[in-house]
Amino acid sequence: MTQKQNYGSDPVKIRETDQYKAEYIESLVERWDQLIDWDARAESEGHFFIDILRERGAKRILDVATGTGFHSLKLLENGFDVVSADGSPVMLAKAFENARKRNKILHTVHADWRWLNQDIHEKFDAIICLGNSFTHLFSEQDRRKSLAEFYAALRHDGILILDQRNYDNILDRGFSSKHVYYYCGDNIKAEPEYVDEGLARFRYEFPDQSVFHLNMYPLRKNYVRNLMREVGFQTITTYGDFQETYHSEEPDFFVHVADKKYELEENE
Repeated sequence: MTQKQNYGSDPVKIRETDQYKAEYIESLVERWDQLIDWDARAESEGHFFIDILRERGAKRILDVATGTGFHSLKLLENGFDVVSADGSPVMLAKAFENARKRNKILHTVHADWRWLNQDIHEKFDAIICLGNSFTHLFSEQDRRKSLAEFYAALRHDGILILDQRNYDNILDRGFSSKHVYYYCGDNIKAEPEYVDEGLARFRYEFPDQSVFHLNMYPLRKNYVRNLMREVGFQTITTYGDFQETYHSEEPDFFVHVADKKYELEENE
């Protein structure tokens, strides 16, 4: 019997952080790489993340949203030391399998970001939280707690790299996506079925006509930047689809690079 996602009789009322545990069922995870298309994503990203990490001298990386392992493996293949964490054991199992197919062994940890440092007992040069994953946190308390846990797991000069969909555009202008950078799979539809200020319910349809959903919180760009500052990050640089200069309504995704290192202001 095939497992199915369960949102009850009124799916748009499901606005809880812990819902992700029931969303990433095996049948969705098995199809996830069709959605991403590893080769297409690798081409679209280029060396963006690798260059940022190397510029900062980062060597030990914590990937807190490993998913099926795309970024963890890319970093391993480029010589970084990586610990791969995720809240979904099904995703971690798939990531481990994907790594073995590429003759790599992932160091995986099942961890909830809100209590990250209970499961992760070391400091990192950088933490990456990619794949629009931060959007699974539905309460501000969960978001603040997770960012504080990331901050605590970084060395004194560490960085956090976190991405998100351009929800400002979705909320203010309606959904449009080029699917050039992130979800590059052929013949797969990924679009919001319902959106308000507290929920973006995305529908994913695959070539075999199977349909899945994810309920996510529509994070506004400046809200995320402000939260990062309030938690203690000193400087935050935001890129639009891997470009530092962009028109705010155009990118599909934003990437925030947040520095923990304290820099004196020029007038101090």
